[in-house]
Amino acid sequence: MTPSIRRRASWLVAVAALVAAAGAAALYWRASSRNVAEAQCGRWDAASVDALAKGEVAGVRVARTPEPAPPIAFQAANGAARTAADFSGRVILLNLWATWCVPCRKEMPALDALQAALGGPDFEVVAVNMDGRDPAKPRRWLTDNGISNLVYYADPQGKVFQALRSAERASGLPTTLVVNRRGCVVANLDGPAEWASADAQALLRAILQQK
Repeated sequence: MTPSIRRRASWLVAVAALVAAAGAAALYWRASSRNVAEAQCGRWDAASVDALAKGEVAGVRVARTPEPAPPIAFQAANGAARTAADFSGRVILLNLWATWCVPCRKEMPALDALQAALGGPDFEVVAVNMDGRDPAKPRRWLTDNGISNLVYYADPQGKVFQALRSAERASGLPTTLVVNRRGCVVANLDGPAEWASADAQALLRAILQQK
C-alpha cells in the first residue's frame, strides 16, 4: 500500500469514527430527552391515542412527546386567581372562547355535554372566556343558552391566549389543549370540534387511561 493510499485509508477511518460518535451522541441525546420528558410528564403511548384522532376530532394534534404546559393563569367566577396547576392530578380540556367568536358559540353546547358525560374527579372541561369589555355578557350568554355544566372561568385581559400563542400553541379562537394529570400538553386543536361526540369521548378516555 502506497503512503498516499494509507493516508486516505486513515482519513476514511477517522471520518467513520466521527460519524459513529455523532450517531451515538444523537441517540444518547434523544434517549436522555425522552427520559426527562417521561420524568416530567409520565409515560405516554402516543400511537394508541393518535389512532383515535379521527372522525369528529380528526384535526386534533396528538403530541409525540408531551411537554409541560406554558404558564396559564385565569380567574374563577368569584375573581379568585386560578392556574392550570390547580388541576394537578386531573386531565383537563382547556378551551379558550369568546361570545364574539361564532365557532366558539357553536362549540359550547358540545363542551357542556362533554363535561356532563366525563366530568368528575379525573376530568374537567376548563372553558376560559376571553371577552374583555363586558364581564357580565358571557355569563348572560351561557345562562340564555342553557350551558349549565361548565364552571365559569375568565381571562378578560387575554393573557392565557398570549401565553399559548407565544408557545406556538394557539393561533386563534376557539383553541383547545388537553393537559394530562402532570400538567403536560398531550394534544391540541385550533378551531372547533364536536367534543360531545363518540369520537371525542373515545379519544379523551384513552388519554384518561394513561398515567
